[in-house]
Amino acid sequence: MGVTTSRRGIVRVIDGQVSTTTDAIAVESPLTVVLDGEVLVTTMRTPGHDLELVAGWLVNESGVRQSDHIASMGAFATHDDDAIDTVRVSLATGVRPPRPRAFVTSSACGVCSADVLAAFDGPDALLQSGDWALPANAIPRLLDSMREGQRMFEQTGALHAAALVAPDLSPLWVREDVGRHNAVDKVIGKALFDDRLPLTDHTLVVSGRVSYEIVHKALTAGIAAVVAVSGPTSLAIDLARAHGLVLAGFARGARVNVYSGDERISTGGTS
Repeated sequence: MGVTTSRRGIVRVIDGQVSTTTDAIAVESPLTVVLDGEVLVTTMRTPGHDLELVAGWLVNESGVRQSDHIASMGAFATHDDDAIDTVRVSLATGVRPPRPRAFVTSSACGVCSADVLAAFDGPDALLQSGDWALPANAIPRLLDSMREGQRMFEQTGALHAAALVAPDLSPLWVREDVGRHNAVDKVIGKALFDDRLPLTDHTLVVSGRVSYEIVHKALTAGIAAVVAVSGPTSLAIDLARAHGLVLAGFARGARVNVYSGDERISTGGTS
C-alpha cells in the first residue's frame, strides 16, 4: 500500500492567536492503468487498494464480472519524482475490453439526457430478490459503520468513503479516496476479488453526493440500494428509477429522502 497521508507545515489561527505547526494531509497522486502494454487511462487517486480500484473500474467499463476475467494484474510503485505509479493488467480471452465513451459532443450534434440513459442496457443480474427490503430505521447504523471505517478521514478530513453492506445488513468493508468514484470502484473491486458479484441485495453507502456515474457503477455491479449522506443529481435519479435501484439521500440521523425504489424501503424492520 502506498503512502496515503503526508505532513505539511501550516499556519494555524485560533481566536486570533497565530502558531506554526504541521498537519496531516491526504495524498493525491496519479495512477496509470496499462492494458496489454497500452496505456489505458491515468487517474488521480489516494494511494492504497490500487488493484481494487482498477478492478472496480474494469467492472464498470468492460466485460469483467468475475475474478478470473482478469488474467493478470500487478502494481508497480515508482520512486522517481517525475514518475507515476502503474497497474498493468491483462484480461482473459474473450472478455470485452474497455471501450471509448459512447458520446462526444460536436458543433453539429449535442447529446441529451435521454441519449445517455438509453446508452445503458441495464444490470446483468437482479438487483433485489423477491422479498428484499431495506429497513428505514437501519440506515443510521449503516452510516455509523461507514463513519467508523473512515480512518484516513479522521486524520485529514479530506477523503470520501464508500462502504458495502451485506444482505443481512452487516458491514463488509469501507474504502476511502480523494475521489468519490474511486472509493466506489475500490469497494466493487474488493467484491470482484472475493467473487461476490453480482451484489444482489447488497447496499452501497457513500459519503458524498450521488452522480450518474455512481448509480451506473452500482447497477453494473448488481447492487440493490445506494444510501448517501448528500443528495443525488437529476440524472442519477432518472437512471436509478429506470432500473429499479433503491436510491436514498440526505441520510442524517432519523431522516432520509428516498428518490427511487421507495417500495423497497420498509418502515417496520429491525435496526
